[in-house]
Amino acid sequence: MQVDVAIVGAGAGGLAVASSLKKQQPKLSVAVFDPADVHYYQPGWTLVGSGVMDLEKTVRPMDSVIPKHLSWVQEAVTEFHPDSDFLTLANGEDVSYKILVVAPGLRVDYDAIPGLSDTLGQNGVSCNYRYDLAPYSWECIQNLKQGKAIFTQPPMPIKCAGAPQKALYLAADYWRSQGVLPDIDIQFRNAGGVLFGVSEFVPILQSYMDRYGADLHFNSNLIHVDGPRQIATFRVTDSEGQTHEVEEAFDYLHAVPPQVAPDFVKNSPLANEAGWLDVNPDTLQHSTYKNIFGCGDVISAPNAKTAAAIRKQAPVVARNIRQYLEHDTPDHLYDGYGSCPLTVERGKVVMAEFGYGGKLLPTIQGLDPTVPRSIWWAVKAKYLIPMYFDLMLKGREILAVPQRAKTPDS
Repeated sequence: MQVDVAIVGAGAGGLAVASSLKKQQPKLSVAVFDPADVHYYQPGWTLVGSGVMDLEKTVRPMDSVIPKHLSWVQEAVTEFHPDSDFLTLANGEDVSYKILVVAPGLRVDYDAIPGLSDTLGQNGVSCNYRYDLAPYSWECIQNLKQGKAIFTQPPMPIKCAGAPQKALYLAADYWRSQGVLPDIDIQFRNAGGVLFGVSEFVPILQSYMDRYGADLHFNSNLIHVDGPRQIATFRVTDSEGQTHEVEEAFDYLHAVPPQVAPDFVKNSPLANEAGWLDVNPDTLQHSTYKNIFGCGDVISAPNAKTAAAIRKQAPVVARNIRQYLEHDTPDHLYDGYGSCPLTVERGKVVMAEFGYGGKLLPTIQGLDPTVPRSIWWAVKAKYLIPMYFDLMLKGREILAVPQRAKTPDS
């Protein structure tokens, strides 16, 4: 098989790039490689896990979201051969390409925490990062009237870095509404050292942690779960770098595992030392192989791994591919934009929008982004799904047209 553009992954990144590219260059032969039968809207699972959204709204058949003018090959990619411009599929077939786009997302590594996989979905242990577990989160939250609830956050990078604490806020707000919050001991155990990576948002988030009576434990990494005994073990690092282990009994555990690049990327010539797809953070072009581009959670760029980031990355990749094919230097730039709608209570969201280096990049200028607002709740709960499926995945680049690098005389 031979194509102009091979796109690995039919998630948000792969389909957004494919659609943008075909709009600009309809005559290109573009093939998308992905074995999945369904396409998930993963940002909705936080709301499913708190009883706000129906699970069915977050999933669609894959063949219903892939544009008809694309070729979808329902096979997994197993190997890259970038020096010879071809890849190998799980069925043994080789595919030659002029351009390769790598966008398979990341892998949530549940097995990295001993005992976790064996107890997920039972014993009060859940995780909103999985489609089948988000409803169990809501079941646990409703059933808990007293006891200890622990919410964990693993080392970075992870997809949607605010999701672990969003689960806490919405659970605590529900318990408050039911009058049982005083009887529940809430802990937020974060493997990192700060509540949120952009300092401007820390005060408002800390105020909500205080409102809900949540105890914060930083540098506290989940390393083992004993589901039947309902005991979680954490490795805690003190200010002098010394570590010790702490066991905590729980009645509800929202456990978020570490997250890594897929093995076929991590073990390939395309990865950096940490295993992520090695790209220029501005142009999203591979650092070594110039006919390869990346998009989404798999890339090495130091941006927040969110669907909103992909909305801004895909137009950059599509335009830079066009320039490359025209023998021009790719100069469209991604500014690191990401968005994290922090659901601090039911009906209100802090819309954290920022780029590289934590620079604030609010969509609506003049509106203090650190203030919780009901309008952002409406956006998160009602409008983001149609924006995702009907705009982003179809290459409609609303508020996403990228800037170009400035020349010395521009």
